[in-house]
Amino acid sequence: MRARRVSVVLALLLVLAGVAGCASVPSSSPVQILRQVSAGDDAAPPQGPTEGLNPLDLVREFVSASGSSTDKHGAARRFLAPEAAGWNDAAGITVLDGQLDTVPAPRSGPGQGTQDAAADTTTIRIRGTMIGRVNSAGSFEPAQATFTLDVDVVRRDGQWRISRLPDGVVVPLVTFRDSYRAVRTWFVDPVRRLVVPDLRYVPTVPARAQAARVIELLQAGPSSALVGAVGSQIDKSVPLRSNVAVSADGALVVDLTRLPDLNEADRRLLAAQIVLSLAEVNVARVRLLVDGEPLLPGKTDWTRDDVADLSADVQPGADVPALVVAGGRVEELIGLAPAAPLPGPVGNGTYNAESAASTVDGQRLAVVTRTGDGRTLLVGGGPDRGVTPVALTAKTMTRPSWTPTGSEVWTVLNSSVVARVTVSDQGQTRTGQVNADELTSLGPISDLRLSRDGVRVAAVVGGGLYTAAVARGIDGEVAVRNVRRLRPADLGQVVAADWRSTESIVAITGGTDPQVSEVSVDGLTVTTVPGSNLTPPLTAVAAAPSRPTLVTDQGGVWSFGGGDQGAWRQVLGGAPNAVPNYPG
Repeated sequence: MRARRVSVVLALLLVLAGVAGCASVPSSSPVQILRQVSAGDDAAPPQGPTEGLNPLDLVREFVSASGSSTDKHGAARRFLAPEAAGWNDAAGITVLDGQLDTVPAPRSGPGQGTQDAAADTTTIRIRGTMIGRVNSAGSFEPAQATFTLDVDVVRRDGQWRISRLPDGVVVPLVTFRDSYRAVRTWFVDPVRRLVVPDLRYVPTVPARAQAARVIELLQAGPSSALVGAVGSQIDKSVPLRSNVAVSADGALVVDLTRLPDLNEADRRLLAAQIVLSLAEVNVARVRLLVDGEPLLPGKTDWTRDDVADLSADVQPGADVPALVVAGGRVEELIGLAPAAPLPGPVGNGTYNAESAASTVDGQRLAVVTRTGDGRTLLVGGGPDRGVTPVALTAKTMTRPSWTPTGSEVWTVLNSSVVARVTVSDQGQTRTGQVNADELTSLGPISDLRLSRDGVRVAAVVGGGLYTAAVARGIDGEVAVRNVRRLRPADLGQVVAADWRSTESIVAITGGTDPQVSEVSVDGLTVTTVPGSNLTPPLTAVAAAPSRPTLVTDQGGVWSFGGGDQGAWRQVLGGAPNAVPNYPG
């Protein structure tokens, strides 16, 4: 009864505070009845440890329970003895893949062997393969390695509990994927003034807390994978004026304060960041306010359609075909039909082409050609596909890759120099070099692809698959930064790779056991694509959103669209050295 009286008093105080505060609400912004989003959903309390568990099973159940982050990992805390109550669950999440073992930890020092199971204290070792860590900002950082972690266990009143453990959470990948959802938070490409996605992970429960968490992630800034490559119109200096909440008419209210003096274009970018990020957690309509007033005059509520034009997520047009270079000729691949040569010398073999790529709109073309014992890059466009040489020569050149605007094309010279060629509106070219020391220091580069939003690269270096950010300085310098290797133990020796989407990469391996894999951009997940009908070794791959994956094997070029398709279909036979490429 006393608790109910306190609740009533608090409710009355809140009502009075709301009445007193109405004087500060602008007359043009009607007072809304709000219900807080970040309070979380009611959920049945998670179970604690099973009665009578032995130390090995106790620790195994603890790891499984650690997947739930509700109530500061309340489910996992039920496995702890009082002396372990200071466990810091916010120190990051280590994600394990494959088999997870719990075994007695060997004794250190004199005595050797394992600890006495009859004693009231013991140490249990968690053993597995780490694939990386999710940091406090919700981003996954790949780091595949053997993993061990020791925890002390104590028996009291006949029950075992964990008495000491390192800070941080350890979970198997399957548990993590059940307990967290991937969301794209959006940040600003400072050059194109468009927004690009940055993959993060938020707990699935409570669902109502996800919107508030997304705003927190935006305020915290881009992940370490994109630092230096993207910017933001919102950070911790722009706090929320009130909790993220839902109005009586169903709009999610985001009311900011201390916003700098931004022009209309910057305010639209801010809206795009917030609206697209919240759409990832099923928020359909956002009421964007600054100190109670609309972010833009006359524009109170926003949907994805209002900011769709600000997304840098470019996809090749459906009418822009893939290209394939075979026998020195550049040809178009249209569906499963035979390849059709391009008009002029690029299609009739005069230039002895080795690889080629068109821009996403199909208006420009770059072709690597063989010239004696070297390579030359040709760039051009127009309906006749006329191309002219660029002032670049090398022993080897990787297949070209275009930026989304079609104003710049990249290739790697002699496996060690990342060259960029800018193309003016009039078709004039200028060569330059990308600062790619972070990549080249790792080994020879055999393939490099720009993402279709232009802010990342995927590269095959020394047989490993790497991603990195493209950082452009105000002085015009372009650099490859934040290099990360993805899943080395699972992918093996990679031959080539391409962007399936801004969140995933398709990679192929060589050798007698060919493998086609789709890898998330952060390396969290790897999915093997069936290899039926393929004959090793594989030599080239092409991928794009909503297009079938193309690979080259010893029989030619094959296509796989997923879904009900159970095996690869040949689209170009008798071409074991063909190089396919989707626009971009």
